Amino acid sequence: MTDHFDLCVIGGGPAGEKGAAQAAYFGKKVCLVEVAPRLGGAAVNTGTIPSKTLRETALYFSGLRQHGLYGVEYKVKRTITLSDFMHRERSVVEAAWDRIEDNLDHHQVTRFRGHARFVSADTIEVERAREEVRRISAGVFLVATGSRPVRPDSIPFDGRVVVDSDDVLSLAAIPKRLVVVGGGVIGCEYASIFAALGVRVTLVNERARLISHLDADLSDALRQEMTRRLGIEVIMDSVVRAVEVRDDVAAVRLSSDRELTADCLLCCVGREGRSADLGLAEAGIRANARGYIAVDEHYRTANAKVYAAGDVIGFPSLASTSMEQARVAMCHAFDLKYKTAVSSVLPYSVWTVPEIATVGLGEDEARRLGISVEIGKASFRDNARGQIIGDTEGYVKLVFRTDNEQLVGASVMGEGACELIHIPAAVIRFGGSLDYFIQSVFNYPTLSDAFKYAAYDGMQRMHRRVSKAMEARSRASHTTGSITPIEPDTA
Repeated sequence: MTDHFDLCVIGGGPAGEKGAAQAAYFGKKVCLVEVAPRLGGAAVNTGTIPSKTLRETALYFSGLRQHGLYGVEYKVKRTITLSDFMHRERSVVEAAWDRIEDNLDHHQVTRFRGHARFVSADTIEVERAREEVRRISAGVFLVATGSRPVRPDSIPFDGRVVVDSDDVLSLAAIPKRLVVVGGGVIGCEYASIFAALGVRVTLVNERARLISHLDADLSDALRQEMTRRLGIEVIMDSVVRAVEVRDDVAAVRLSSDRELTADCLLCCVGREGRSADLGLAEAGIRANARGYIAVDEHYRTANAKVYAAGDVIGFPSLASTSMEQARVAMCHAFDLKYKTAVSSVLPYSVWTVPEIATVGLGEDEARRLGISVEIGKASFRDNARGQIIGDTEGYVKLVFRTDNEQLVGASVMGEGACELIHIPAAVIRFGGSLDYFIQSVFNYPTLSDAFKYAAYDGMQRMHRRVSKAMEARSRASHTTGSITPIEPDTA
């Protein structure tokens, strides 16, 4: 017997949940298949929520947020275990599980537990131990199976001394020494978290910059803060040649022939799509070498009945974008007049210590695209709220066009960066300029007020640019005997 639904969702992470709820909201008969014991995917169970909760706990116990404010020094006791720190994480995750179940119940989404595999273009089989195989057909499928850490064959993972980002939160104890391989988002976040816990951390990155797609200023500022504030040793332009485990100690040999030893090695060298065992070929779908499924602008695969969203389709692999991709996909799949596209303005946040966030174009990226831009910056050192909370190294940076002062990008480093970034994101989304910040009234004292002073700084830079151009033209006119009109947009 085959069960039939309007929509069958494979995967219960952010994309799967929101895609299922979106279709069900408009009256579709929906089922969701998840192989894991709990819904939520990596975002709830192994990644986003657990790691951010651990970060908050680490900042609280370490006193980093209060460091230097009241003359009190904090240190994490060596007797505290990782399990002690994860107490808050467990309660947060359990609350997330309840929320997801309630949401799916509210939308009357049927759930099946088991491993889903396509057996034809419009049918899957769901297998679960000690249960009869269930067949499900549907008018539309949504593949939202997420991603998993890449595990290079050269790294001897054992889940104890050598771990990936899925394993690290299950460590029995806080290591005294940690080597993190990979200077991307996940590597930098965990390096910061463990350093805040008092762990001696060394981060090895094969590139010249941390989180290489970030604005160069932001990447460099992050490296300096991780080194100065947390004591992390950051080794750039270095490749791991070999890893061995000797007497419960990880020995790491680098391309420079330097050898590092640590109680734990955390490998964070990327992620790959969870698609290898879905029977995609039976549905006429292919994935690339990293397991990512190709989709069109509507998130439809090569099979017109099958859509895919979230980490399984690759970059940007954010919970926020995954949710929106799935909603948009279902609106196209069922011709729902609701959402037609995911916003092109995507806030990108990294929960390192300090927090960093960016939106739109970076300064270097804008110039590579041939856009004439100027910047405006304001430091939290000159901000009353920054002084109050002791965050004097943070800053905001605005990137805007020189012809009309339209905002095209922004970045923030420091306390609350991942929240603050939504202010310039909204301005960019609706085509605003520096004038928005100049004309707006911000609460005082707040970190948000820094945006106004970054806009003032940007206007002053523009004034200096125009003044210099006028001086140059004036000198040229004395030489040629003629005067050329000055246009600000060409200055």
